[in-house]
Amino acid sequence: MSKNKALIFSAPSGAGKTTIVKKMLEVFPQLSFSISACSRAPRKNETHARDYYFLSTEAFQQKIKEDAFLEWEEVYPGNYYGTLKSEVDRIWAEGKQLIFDVDVVGGINIKKYFGEKALSFFIMPPSIEELEKRLQTRSTDDEETIQKRIEKAEYELGFAPQFDIVIINDQLDKAVQETEQKIRTFNDTK
Repeated sequence: MSKNKALIFSAPSGAGKTTIVKKMLEVFPQLSFSISACSRAPRKNETHARDYYFLSTEAFQQKIKEDAFLEWEEVYPGNYYGTLKSEVDRIWAEGKQLIFDVDVVGGINIKKYFGEKALSFFIMPPSIEELEKRLQTRSTDDEETIQKRIEKAEYELGFAPQFDIVIINDQLDKAVQETEQKIRTFNDTK
């Protein structure tokens, strides 16, 4: 496994990308999760520097001015997300391979940055209806937020062709197996 390669996972919220990323971290111990920065408040059970680097909006904007991000985006009004360059440096200094769990635009931007050194995955929900059901089952957002996520998901699905691989997550075990096989093939190439 090449330490200078990167794996990028993107999907609409609720499609299952984080679950698949966690499975890949179990299967491939050489992978190291790139912790994103964000300006939103932590959800229950989220920890700073484990799930995200939680920054105030002002601190996030200051880091933008300092060119500290590989990529960043204002995902929702006032909610910034991004990848710190220092996070990439930290992981590569450990001799590990990067794995990203990012929003769709972030995934496209990271792929552009790394080019052939990166393999990008778009995790596709089986349907918008199933996606809505998953978001409701998660019980992390109110109904208004869920509807915003559904509207955004409908938009994000249009970006799937810009990714190297589209995995339809209709059966988690099958999606995990397919993802694992694609990573093994990618890592066997120069």
